[in-house]
Amino acid sequence: MIVLAIDQGTSGTKAIVVDGSGEVLALAEVPVRPMYLPDGGVEQDPGELLDSVLAAGRQALDSAGVSADVVALANQGETVLAWDPASGQPLSPAIVWQDGRSESVCVAVREHADELAARTGLVLDPYFSAPKMAWLRRNVTTEGVVTTSDSWLVHQLTGEFVTDVTTASRSLVLDLDSVQWDPELLGMFGLADEPLPRLVACDEVVGSTTAFGGELPVGGLIVDQQAALLAEGCLAPGSAKCTYGTGAFLLANAGPVPARSTHGLTTSVAWRTREGTPYCMDAQVFTVASALRWLVQLGLLTSSRDLDSESAPDSDGVLFVPALAGLAAPWWQPDARASFAGLSLATSRGGIVRAVVEGIAAQVAALVDVVDADMGARIDGLRVDGGLTHSRVLMQTQADLLQRPVEVYASPHATALGAAAVGRMSVMPSCALADAIPSAAPAETFEPRWSADRAADAMARWRAAVDRDLSMAVTR
Repeated sequence: MIVLAIDQGTSGTKAIVVDGSGEVLALAEVPVRPMYLPDGGVEQDPGELLDSVLAAGRQALDSAGVSADVVALANQGETVLAWDPASGQPLSPAIVWQDGRSESVCVAVREHADELAARTGLVLDPYFSAPKMAWLRRNVTTEGVVTTSDSWLVHQLTGEFVTDVTTASRSLVLDLDSVQWDPELLGMFGLADEPLPRLVACDEVVGSTTAFGGELPVGGLIVDQQAALLAEGCLAPGSAKCTYGTGAFLLANAGPVPARSTHGLTTSVAWRTREGTPYCMDAQVFTVASALRWLVQLGLLTSSRDLDSESAPDSDGVLFVPALAGLAAPWWQPDARASFAGLSLATSRGGIVRAVVEGIAAQVAALVDVVDADMGARIDGLRVDGGLTHSRVLMQTQADLLQRPVEVYASPHATALGAAAVGRMSVMPSCALADAIPSAAPAETFEPRWSADRAADAMARWRAAVDRDLSMAVTR
């Protein structure tokens, strides 16, 4: 069984060819370029997204020298666009999950925030897709349909009009208990008359495509972060992973009951297969690799690959709050701004780089503490994946601040491998979920080196810096 698994992400599209044992036979990556606008907008060219999917998939298959049996697709989750369902042509740019311009939409429905949280498991925030959809309708076009990017890409491949339930659960208009579109919630956002894609399971064949040679079934649709949760074997309630990419995304398996967070986290569908529908709690750091790109643009870092060599051994008291695109869970303050504290004439370039590393790790550690509180039990360790896990400095700092082990996933392709697993299930009815996931020991485990007192002191000082940022956001 050969799977072509495509991970369409914020800064690039990755395609892998996976055989029946889970071995990656070939890899292709095609970059895409988000456009960061002065007004807080973040956009992508839909044509570039589609071209990257086609190019990466074809290159991977050519490199592997095999034919695929199924095509699977992981997507960005909350990125939306308007498009013509008759021609398939885009009618707007793709509005990326980082885009904050729909804050006005959220303000207009703020009186319904508690109801939205109770019915969807989400926090009212521009991060999610329905506010962006409404913003597009009010500011760009009323023509065609407006959906998340996966629906458009799948339509381009198959002609179908679908989205999977994990992606839909990131919208603010899906009832989390019934896992169905909610007409009342759609009405709150002015989307009551919108044609919406059919909801499908992750292990469902949704159509076929000839885009990659021959006619291939398309199955295995899943949002990117849930795909990584699955690939890393977080099948038991309480197991958790964090992906370090453009942002950092922490997810914990919450089991079969869609419990709502009482500490500012969100609850979504983890995946839906013939074996059931588990849920997950999640939290985000919006700027991680994007924060490092910012350092590169300022001339403070040569490249993210040089993070370890250009980071000082100690930040010398400098603190960084990585709110370059606002703060997500558990603060949900989109107008918060990043800050440095503790700068002096003795602060070095390497000290600033180190402060950014520690700021990212501190925010992830703070989120794990919140997950512990919501789950009612301490997560024993954190499984991690993503491009920045190459940084030993970041991973060791993460273990130090967490005061628990950090296990680095053995493959750099967690999201694509998660999509491959449900893609395999879609065409193999006898395949169990646990058997669809390649088993792999961690590539490396980082154990805490700091004392508990040192970690607690560092986190206390960092939280104080966050509190100062939040007070400034309120007064702006």
